[in-house]
Amino acid sequence: MITLIQIAMVLLNLVWWVVVVQIVLSLLISFNVINTYNDFVRSLYQGLDKLTEPMYRPIRKILPDFGQIDFSPAVILIGLQIGQLVLGNVAASIATGAPL
Repeated sequence: MITLIQIAMVLLNLVWWVVVVQIVLSLLISFNVINTYNDFVRSLYQGLDKLTEPMYRPIRKILPDFGQIDFSPAVILIGLQIGQLVLGNVAASIATGAPL
């Protein structure tokens, strides 16, 4: 059971890094530090967008419109941190035999 929780925590950590890289890449493109004329940048951005958009879409429906600012990645990152905290506490309680 602990191994499954550890695998879930690694996957949550991986998703966290994907979201962070997507945020940084999006900011670099927005400020013209890098551009999408480069094939590698364009394919990386499109791939990350396809990975993260299904997570962002339901949150964008709930959040009010803030104009050009998108807070859905922040909500995802907070949710991932909460998920890791909960899984860590569950793993600790299983390891010690304490009730949840």
